[in-house]
This record gives sequence, structure tokens and C-alpha cells, in this order.
Amino acid sequence: MIKIGDKVKFLNDVGEGIVTGFIGKNMVDVEDADGFGVPTLISDLLVVNSDEHYDGTKRTVVEKTNLQKSTAPAEKQETAAREDVPERDEPAFFMVFVPDQPNNPVGGPLNIFLVNDSNYKLLYQFAHFDGVRYETTMSGILSSNSKLLLESFSPSDISSLPEFYFQLIYFKEKDNKLNTPVVKEISVNPVRFYKEKTFSQTPYSKKPALAFSLLNRISDSLDQITEKEFKELVRKKQKDVAISEPEKPKRVRTPELVEVDLHINELIDDIRGLSNTEMLKIQMDHFQQEMDDAIKNQVKKIIFIHGVGNGTLKQEVRRELSARYRKYSFQDASFQEYGYGATMIILHK
Repeated sequence: MIKIGDKVKFLNDVGEGIVTGFIGKNMVDVEDADGFGVPTLISDLLVVNSDEHYDGTKRTVVEKTNLQKSTAPAEKQETAAREDVPERDEPAFFMVFVPDQPNNPVGGPLNIFLVNDSNYKLLYQFAHFDGVRYETTMSGILSSNSKLLLESFSPSDISSLPEFYFQLIYFKEKDNKLNTPVVKEISVNPVRFYKEKTFSQTPYSKKPALAFSLLNRISDSLDQITEKEFKELVRKKQKDVAISEPEKPKRVRTPELVEVDLHINELIDDIRGLSNTEMLKIQMDHFQQEMDDAIKNQVKKIIFIHGVGNGTLKQEVRRELSARYRKYSFQDASFQEYGYGATMIILHK
């Protein structure tokens, strides 16, 4: 039986840590060698020493980070001498998604960090938006060149992520100007987290991650610049967006293969006022329409992306296949591409 104070080894990652608390029945908070809290499934831990003493005072989850890009491995970046790393004197703030299991992103917790990659102090509010109201999840001040664990989502919650909102005010103790507050929305299609290639190495995590910039790069004083300067700023902004927020992958639709995303936010723009039953009906109507069109057009294979969630949509899709489309065989789609979140139907050999 695992308990607070146990020294544990990560089975799916390199390193060890100390159990500092419990997060539900199946997950604990582990403080790693750098003093950073890592939410981890109990099944992914091995107790190596139960004699470690823990005084019950958890260290802060704010961690000084090596925020300078480097070609060195992530492990070396984390241990590099901080005084050798030049700090940014311009504002740079990021929302970073880090899967606990990089080789199977939806097989474990998905951790969300706020990164302050600058010399500014950052006053922040982090909130969820459900289409009607904003619910603050965390707020406070993040020191310069630091990162903060905002929250973690379990595998069953990844397919139904909320819209994320930030309000930011950044400042220095002494400065010759005041900076304009920032409001930023981050909305991510959950399908992206089912694909390992979504995540790449960043300066903000030892593990592959997905980072979104929280700043708009165009100056607020547009009326004080020339048209040429404005076009140059727009060009730079478009380049920044292409780097920090990759374009949503286009769905495949060929005579060989059709890929259909059944997530409700992909089918309708506004779900306010809809019950779970009504949303499921919309998803299943779309499923039947796509199936009938694919059969009519003699498509060879069709893949429906339904996510994991609580399994309701997946079960309904497979029940419908067994009842209405019994002549066609079906199976889980490629685990590497979709995890457990998609079903493939073979319509023609």
C-alpha cells in the first residue's frame, strides 16, 4: 500500500520522487528530484523505500526553468547552470500541455502549465468557460522565468476539455511604462491529444509538450506606425501563430478512406441549452449520414473519431454498427494515430 512519504520510482519515465499527497483513489502527487509536483497514477509507480521522511510541508509547484532553447537533451537543459542562460527582457507567456505518458498521451494524466519566460512578474487569472459563465480555477502572481502547474486532466476527461481563458497583467518593480492587460482564449480540439506527433520537445518540459503563446504580437499603438511597419508586424504575427499554434489537421476524405470527427464541438458551433441526450442524437445522426454516404460512394474504409470520455458515444456507435450495418466489419483504429479514441469500419476490401 503506497503512502505519503514513500520514495517511488516512475515506471514510465526516468527518475524518482517522494509521494506528497493523494489525488483521488488512483492518483498521487509525487515531488521529483527538482522539487516539482507530478500527478501520477499509482499503477505507474514502484515503491523503492518506505523509510523516507516527509514533514508534510509541500514545496511550491513554481519551478525555475531553463527557458533558453538548446540542442542539448531535455535532461541536460533542466540541470544546466541558470546563471549561464540569458533571460528574456520582452514578455513571453505560454500555456503548455504535457502528457504524463509521451508514448501514449491519453493513457495517463494531461498536465497543464503556465510558463513565464520573461523578466516580468505576471499577475494571472486562469478560468474555464462553459458557454455561459467563467469559473476561475486558479489566480495569483507568477515570478519571472518560472512555470506553474495549473491543473491535470485524467484520461477520461481529455475528450471533453473546456474552453480555457487567461487574464494577464505583467509588470516590473521599476519600469518606464505600463503594459496593456491581456485576455486570451485557448480552445483545443481533444483529437489532437490522441496523436503522439502533436507533442514535441520544448524548453519548458523534459517531456514532449504542446505550447500556446498567450500574447498577441502586434503592437497596440498601430496608429503610430507606418503601413510598411504594419505589414511587417502582421507577417511576423502570422509566422508566430504558425509556430506556436499549429493549424488544425484537415480531415482525410478520399475514395480509399474517410475520417469523421464526432466530437460535438466539431458538429455544431454552440451547445448551450442542449442536454447530453440531444447532443448524442446529433452525433449519431451525423454518424448515420456519413456511413450512408460512404457506402453510396463505395469508400473502402471510414474512421469515426469518438474519443474516450465515459464511453457512451463509442458504445452507441458500435451498437448501431452491430444493428444497422452488420455486414461490415469494424475494429479499433490505429492506436498510434488515435489512441483508444476511434473506430474503423471496412466497407470494401
